[in-house]
Amino acid sequence: MGHLIPFFHLSKHLADKGHKISFISTPRNIQRLPRIPQNLSPLINLVSLPLPHIPNLTPHAESSTDVSFSKQMLLRMALDELQPTITRFLESSKFDWIICDFASHWLPNTAAALGVRCCFFGLFNAALHCLVGPPGVLIGSDSRKKVEDFLRVPEWIPFETNVVFRSHEITKFIQLSSEYSSVTPDMVRMGATIRDSEVVAVRTCIEFEPEWFDLLRELYQKPVVPIGFLPPFVEDDEDVSDTRWVSIKEWLDKQRFNSVVYVAMGTEALLSQEEVNELALGLEKSRLSFFWVLRDPPESTQQAMDMLPNGFLRRVEGRGIVFTEWAPQVKILSHDSVGGFLTHCGWNSIIEGLAFGRVLILLPMINDQGANASLLQGKGLGIEVARKADGLFTSDAVAESLRFAMVNDLGSSLRASAKDVKKLFGDRETNQRCIDKFTEYLVEQKKKV
Repeated sequence: MGHLIPFFHLSKHLADKGHKISFISTPRNIQRLPRIPQNLSPLINLVSLPLPHIPNLTPHAESSTDVSFSKQMLLRMALDELQPTITRFLESSKFDWIICDFASHWLPNTAAALGVRCCFFGLFNAALHCLVGPPGVLIGSDSRKKVEDFLRVPEWIPFETNVVFRSHEITKFIQLSSEYSSVTPDMVRMGATIRDSEVVAVRTCIEFEPEWFDLLRELYQKPVVPIGFLPPFVEDDEDVSDTRWVSIKEWLDKQRFNSVVYVAMGTEALLSQEEVNELALGLEKSRLSFFWVLRDPPESTQQAMDMLPNGFLRRVEGRGIVFTEWAPQVKILSHDSVGGFLTHCGWNSIIEGLAFGRVLILLPMINDQGANASLLQGKGLGIEVARKADGLFTSDAVAESLRFAMVNDLGSSLRASAKDVKKLFGDRETNQRCIDKFTEYLVEQKKKV
């Protein structure tokens, strides 16, 4: 969903400029999207294409929300099987541009064969794109093979930086890739998509990371356009039938201003029993109010509530909520009682937190999240929960980070910086200018055909 939602928001922005959009996804994923505003519905066509069945893939699984981390490559296999169906759909209509994610790495060549221009929409920040590497490295010349190879700043980054991968994160990634050696790896998919697209749009603003954005243009050797953060606006996702929000809001309304920590670890990274214990006990020790979204593990009969320490719910009753259903994250973060966000550091969640000026408590788990945490901590926008050498964290580390970010005097600069950066991440005009320039670029390039 962290990929689907930004593509959906971009679709709405383009439709708002009068452009007709075909948004292609699978049935369950389309059902998960927010509603289309009434004034834009004539311009956005939701195209639902069933995902082919793949052996060992859970029936009806269509996104990483539906499967364990170890089975995510099966989704890539299913998506590759969808290529002929998507090609037939593209052949049946006339398009000016295709805007795609990296998983469907075959789309740029499909577009070229049909005489359609292709744009890769990179959903990570510029720093992460630079750290991953240029297309040539990603496709075949990457000398990084072992875990330790990923733990240092790569040779193509010419300046000092603390933005690197971490051992426990990259280990999971390498293990997954080796287990499904017959499936095109994500790094290769991204490299091929960048190489074969005419332009790359990146979900960032130059003002936030100017040195990284300049380097990215050098590495890619093609047009790279900042698309802005696509920040969330509560009214965009308003759902009058959302009864869950009513009860959540009632609880939040009773809490003090800026006193609540919102805790959510995304849809991909599933916490182990030990991690759930330490996080729960850390929240308890912090003595802060919290709203924790703890999802049930997919493909498991275990319930999230059963993973909590004995007596935990009783001991935090009145100041803490553990919520196991889907939660309206944007609405929660927008509430005045929420002051901090304990996050897994997915770029989508980071944007949502900073768009509302919430101080970040950083607990990265997999993939890009550790690099994002380093970038944010380096900019004074959050504090990372300390880990041991094996990647494990303790309840004391969680509690200390929470109190530092939320109430300690030494953390006041973090809170001030989070409020200040809201002007960049959450400002409509700043982000709208990026979208406008991107739209103008697409139109101008089309005129040159």
